[in-house]
Amino acid sequence: MSDDVKDAGLVAMISSILGGNKRADTIAPPPPTVVPPTAPTDGFEQVAAAIPDEARAESGNAPSENAPSDTPAATRPVEKPVEPPPKIATTPDGKQLLPADAIADLVLGELRKLEDFPATGASVTVYGYRHWNAMITFAPFSTSFSNATRFRQALPDIVFKLRRFVELEV
Repeated sequence: MSDDVKDAGLVAMISSILGGNKRADTIAPPPPTVVPPTAPTDGFEQVAAAIPDEARAESGNAPSENAPSDTPAATRPVEKPVEPPPKIATTPDGKQLLPADAIADLVLGELRKLEDFPATGASVTVYGYRHWNAMITFAPFSTSFSNATRFRQALPDIVFKLRRFVELEV
């Protein structure tokens, strides 16, 4: 077997392991989903009719004989308790307290805005406590050496900017 055939087989094996020539840029995003309306509709009559009269009598919601029977159920307000939005933990100086994973996602999001940043193969690790820091690593063949150097040089500026707004939660 010649060396050219061995090299071709080795290249084919390595490219199949690394995903061949597939790029994340060619994958189209999924189509937006249609969200049904959240406002109540005329389905209240169906719900009210589905409740047996015995259950209404036990709960104290039995229809009285004096109440008009032709009032639509949709005109009655249905009160559901509204959940307050989740509280975002903050420090006394107004910085948000976030876990390391959330800060790593923020840093990675800022890095993705840079030109030629790889779609896959980059990983950000957040470490430290008061003055947290971030480290970026790249998978083999995910970017060139010069681009990786450029991204690593941009990282301290991004971390400095985010430290003004975010504190690491321990």
